[in-house]
Amino acid sequence: MNTAGGASARPAEDLRAALRALADPARADQQRAYLHSDLDHLGVRVPDLRHCVTRTRRVLGAQAGSAVLALAGALWSAQEGSGKPVYDDRRAAVEILVQYAGALDAADLEDVETLLRQCRTWALVDPLAVHCAVAVALRDAAAGRVLDRWITDPDFWLRRTALLALLPAIRAGRPDGDRLTRYADALVHEQEFFLRKALGWVLRETSTRDPQFVRDWLTRHGSRVAPLTRREALRRLTRKEDQDRGQRRRAMRADAPVLPRR
Repeated sequence: MNTAGGASARPAEDLRAALRALADPARADQQRAYLHSDLDHLGVRVPDLRHCVTRTRRVLGAQAGSAVLALAGALWSAQEGSGKPVYDDRRAAVEILVQYAGALDAADLEDVETLLRQCRTWALVDPLAVHCAVAVALRDAAAGRVLDRWITDPDFWLRRTALLALLPAIRAGRPDGDRLTRYADALVHEQEFFLRKALGWVLRETSTRDPQFVRDWLTRHGSRVAPLTRREALRRLTRKEDQDRGQRRRAMRADAPVLPRR
């Protein structure tokens, strides 16, 4: 990814300066421990970070995909005096890609893939999956081939990205049933916690629109489904069944005859 010079140099420096003005060392220590991170951390709150990126986007206005990738790359590769990248800079790079996702196409996912391979945490992977990669996929059909490649990639973060990229369409009531089935089938054997959790998450979201799909899928795979995945997938279905049982009990009590007092 090209990160040198050009229009991206000054905005990256300005945005990094804005983030450092919001640094919170105590929060940085908590964040580093929570994410098990080996990066440097500033401890900037996510809403504040998003505000800084939004302000930068408003100053820059519309940008070509190449300029967006260059700005994100400059933020991503920047290092502190320790020689380490800074988590908050990388989170800002992710937010740039999210807010400028409309400027990207399927070919640009190659650069996004480079970042995904370096993320090593759900806190960076998930926004790229749900708010960047999926925005490209919904607009450019060629991105589907990229997701199909990611779902079989040895890097489990790429497999997680491909799966989570299905979420927005599921939530909008327009699921890609073919990919959902193929991806869920491909991941049912996974031992990795972050994949088992993500699979349960996607199935749980599916259950609100198509509960029968989820029940059938769980039945078809039986004991191969990890307990974590099954528990997450059934969470809303179980809650709904409990509510239905409660309503039936209340209705039965309301319809029961009132016995005379003795």
